[in-house]
Amino acid sequence: MLTTDYDYDLPEELIAQTPLKDRGASRLMVLDKKTKTWEHKHFTDIIDYLDSNDVLVLNDTKVIPARLIGTRDTGGVTEVLLLKDLGENVWQTLARPQRKVHIGQIISFGDGMLKAECIEKEDQGICKFKLIYDGILVEILDKLGEMPLPPYIHEKLADKDRYQTVYAKHPGSAAAPTAGLHFTPEILKKLEEKGVELIYVTLHVGLGTFRPVEEEDLTNHVMHSEYYEISKEAAERLNLAKKNGKRIVAVGTTSTRTLESAYDNGFKETCANTSIFIYPGYKFKAIDAQITNFHLPKSTLIMLVSAFAGREFILDAYKEAVKEKYRFFSFGDAMFIK
Repeated sequence: MLTTDYDYDLPEELIAQTPLKDRGASRLMVLDKKTKTWEHKHFTDIIDYLDSNDVLVLNDTKVIPARLIGTRDTGGVTEVLLLKDLGENVWQTLARPQRKVHIGQIISFGDGMLKAECIEKEDQGICKFKLIYDGILVEILDKLGEMPLPPYIHEKLADKDRYQTVYAKHPGSAAAPTAGLHFTPEILKKLEEKGVELIYVTLHVGLGTFRPVEEEDLTNHVMHSEYYEISKEAAERLNLAKKNGKRIVAVGTTSTRTLESAYDNGFKETCANTSIFIYPGYKFKAIDAQITNFHLPKSTLIMLVSAFAGREFILDAYKEAVKEKYRFFSFGDAMFIK
């Protein structure tokens, strides 16, 4: 299986640089994977495609202002992106430029309000830092950090809440679960009024989700692990939904990976790390449909949706989306695969 099999041509002007004024105003491409057909809709039309036989599973992770610009004790500037809390104030990070960072070196942020000591260096820019501070880290990051927007977004974000879902609850992500950005409180309320059951799980988005695939043979790609949680109540409700033959609709690839990681002849309360890599040939056990954004070429995410709906069908749909000038990636339009 070649990574290049998941490439496609995308004009740069179709990469959404800013969120729409109204979250729910994005477009929605509805794909039927059985008939291999699609329809062009708007996101608010999702209400027409879901009913009381559906369970909507959403990732309630919250993006932290994880991008920090600091000064090394030698005077140079270093950018540190917090990826994953490893416990005891140790974080997995991406540091740039990594070659200038040495083990034992201290980086200072905000005139010393936060300091980070490098305790380990790995490949591909990854470093482990021990954070040193007084007070509450989340509050310090609110003061010093920036939202970690993807590198293909060049516009400054006017309102940092637009890189959060309206139901974001548990801080810990280095990127937003972007399929959820389209939902408004009004859309969620209308879905509940139709009898759609909403269930929340948590996966803190880290390097596993957005690290590009650099291996020519995609099966050699190693996913970095990401932390996820499914509560006892969520597991019980999901099991009941399965038992009653309800359709489980995952909002985003992160919810999909959470559910598929946790399913083993049923769901159970779980707090664990997952490095699941879903690509064609994978047999889905937990989900029946998914809402997702349009993903980067050659990414693990386009491989995941290809596993769900078929590679050729997905690439044909992407070609159609380009032709119809859909907006792509994090702040772009959505797709519902049923």
